[in-house]
Parts: sequence; C-alpha cells; structure tokens
Amino acid sequence: MKKILTALLLLLAVTTTARAQFKQGTYYVGASLTGLNMSYSKNTDFQLGLNADAGYFIIDKLMLHGTLGIDSHPGDAKRFTMGGGARYYFLENGISLGAGLEFSHLSPGIDNLRLPFEVGYTYYLNRHVAIEPAAYYRLSLNDFSGGSEVGVRLGLGFYF
Repeated sequence: MKKILTALLLLLAVTTTARAQFKQGTYYVGASLTGLNMSYSKNTDFQLGLNADAGYFIIDKLMLHGTLGIDSHPGDAKRFTMGGGARYYFLENGISLGAGLEFSHLSPGIDNLRLPFEVGYTYYLNRHVAIEPAAYYRLSLNDFSGGSEVGVRLGLGFYF
C-alpha cells in the first residue's frame, strides 16, 4: 500500500510541475539541432543546423518566440535564418503546434521568405529543463519547389 501511495504522490508532483511550465509569464530559452531534411529543393541533399530560441508565454499554453539559426549545406554554402512565431501547447501534456514567419539567406545571395509549421513534444527532465523533439515543414513563399523543406529537430529548452 505504501508503494502505491508513494507512486500516486510522485505522479501528482510530476504532473503539477509540468503543468506550471506553460503558464502565463513563463520565459523560455532553447537551442536545437535541425537536419535530416527531406528537402523539396534539388540543390540540397543533407544539411545540419543549429537554432537558438527565446520566448514568453503571453497567456496560459501560448508562447510567442523568436528564432535565429544557421544551417550547413554541402560545400561552402551556409543558410542564416531569423524569424518569429507562436507555439500552442495542448491540454498541458507537452504536445505543441507552432507556426510563424522567417527570413532565410542562403549564401551566395539567395533570399527566401518562409512559413514554418511544426508539431512537437516537450519532455521534462526536471522542473525547468526539457527535451523537445519536433517535426517541421517550412513553406517557401518565394520558391516553393526549391525552398520548401521537411525535417526534424531535437532541442533542449529551459523554462523559468
């Protein structure tokens, strides 16, 4: 009986702390690796990127955030991105949907405006630190076939 009661109290503590992280007024800082893209572009086969995010929950379960990123492409090409968006967390279980707008510059001289969409999950390691896997689709407004891409990312987030 003691084991069952201890397990129930532990479960209550875990769900209470996870729920509190998506409350209004919470700040977010995160970094993620992106890549394994299945790009629509015939110019890219594989890329690996690093993104930095910062956000703020304006209401419960809704975060506004900004993103900066760099992607490495085969050869010497690099893509720099910056943008912003919103992420909504469903039922306080960690599943989220996000959308936004980003500007990307692929050297040498290819600029692109894209609409990124993502579905992700937040798994808390402790009260503040979380692992955040996600799948994304970035729709290019300038060059649909050459600039749109699908991929996955693995992030580490800090909620405070």
